[in-house]
Amino acid sequence: MRQPKFILCLLAIFSITIAFGQAKKPTLMVVPSDAWCIQNGYSLSFDNQGSIVKIPDYKRAFQENPEVLQVISQINGMMADRGFPLKNMESAIKTMESNSAEDNLMQSKDSGSDISESPIDELKKAAKADIIIQLTWTVNKTGPKKSINFNLQGLDSYTDKQIATATGTGAPSFSAETPVLLSEAVLSHMDNFTASLQSHFDDMFENGREIIVRIQKWNDWDGDLETEFGGGDELGFVIEDWLQANTVKGRFSTTDMTENMALFEQVRIPLYNDRGNAIDARRYVRDLSKFLSSAPFNIPNKLVMKGLGRATIILGSK
Repeated sequence: MRQPKFILCLLAIFSITIAFGQAKKPTLMVVPSDAWCIQNGYSLSFDNQGSIVKIPDYKRAFQENPEVLQVISQINGMMADRGFPLKNMESAIKTMESNSAEDNLMQSKDSGSDISESPIDELKKAAKADIIIQLTWTVNKTGPKKSINFNLQGLDSYTDKQIATATGTGAPSFSAETPVLLSEAVLSHMDNFTASLQSHFDDMFENGREIIVRIQKWNDWDGDLETEFGGGDELGFVIEDWLQANTVKGRFSTTDMTENMALFEQVRIPLYNDRGNAIDARRYVRDLSKFLSSAPFNIPNKLVMKGLGRATIILGSK
């Protein structure tokens, strides 16, 4: 009589093992840091109202420096060995080009146009990665020996918050291959680094992804956030009620609220919809946009995005 119970226990243990084995992993993309690109001459410059601003030129770094691909491939391999799915940066760059992203990057305020997104924002949109890993490395030479300094930063691609870090210096070696030096230096830090990434993703899976939502109005719109609708609620409270009902566990913070604008931060949205598709700020805030444009409000509005995790609704017209 004990055998069926024993079999049931084995099946339960097996099911739990499978469940943990299939735990959802965040998608990653490894990129050379802004600092590395600028220090090594792979950057573009533009005049922002008299101030020269430099932005990384990822395409040229890949084309002119084979070490970039080798180093990133090395880190990619180490992440893949630990079960983390990766997005390829070269493929993301090609997607940027197909969308004419680089043309937009070179527009200047002097000509009346603004650079709406940075290169890393464009990469985030093209790759749809949950976490961006910025990599900085420096090779030190002492006689015939070389060592490498490295800095890995795991950044939430929606909020740019640093969620994991690893930094250190590898042991001196006669090896001339930078990727080998980097692998040796990073190896002892990688398990703690990936554990921090997974912990952050687990929190997002349970409590939602953070985004920022801003509400503004066109100057010629005759309403504002203090305008009362229906049962007498002001529009600002109506929007807060919608967020309360449509965020994970009702989590968001009203950072600022006036008659002309509202700022909501730490807005927790689901990672996936009912069909298992990833949800970004644009798709989430589009539902709020539709809600405001329908009865009884009938407020035409324009949805404007900045990066993956910041959305603005401008009330009054498209």
